[in-house]
Amino acid sequence: MGPRRWLSSWSVFRQLTGSDPLGRGEAARSRRSAELAARTAGADRVAKSVCPFCAVGCGQRVYVADDRVLHVEGDPDSPISRGRLCPKGSASTQLVTGPQRAQKVLYRPPYGTEWQELELDRALDMVVDRVLDARDKGWQDVDEHGRRVRRTLGFASLGGATLDNEENYLIKKLFTALGALQIENQARI
Repeated sequence: MGPRRWLSSWSVFRQLTGSDPLGRGEAARSRRSAELAARTAGADRVAKSVCPFCAVGCGQRVYVADDRVLHVEGDPDSPISRGRLCPKGSASTQLVTGPQRAQKVLYRPPYGTEWQELELDRALDMVVDRVLDARDKGWQDVDEHGRRVRRTLGFASLGGATLDNEENYLIKKLFTALGALQIENQARI
């Protein structure tokens, strides 16, 4: 590369000798920057979502291509976050693309030392069986005064702050329908 060509590739030289003395336009552009494209340019669609990390509920735009998450950014239409995300929210792409994400149901039986892989249907059946068993063992039709209560003290629910209002509402309805009394949410504690 000759000295003249080297000098012309230097943005300061282009700024001082060209028509852009403040370096805000053509002088600041390089061949590499002209070839760059936004990582969202290849997206098939944009899905609106809510950040799952805390109870704030910041709006997100999730850029998807070929059923794969490309990029997550703040949603400017969100009245809560107005397009801004914290570092955790900006990194939420890793929730679905990270190598640490569990892809299979793992189960460790009582007194077991190793994890076993289970089919999803079997794991769900085990959860249902245990919930119904705990409900039946702790069920009360009447209290100590003979009043009809129809409740269970066999389990409780503690919701997390990462759930949105709709999810917490459905969990509350489910546990109430099952007869549970102890239904709480971490965001209230």
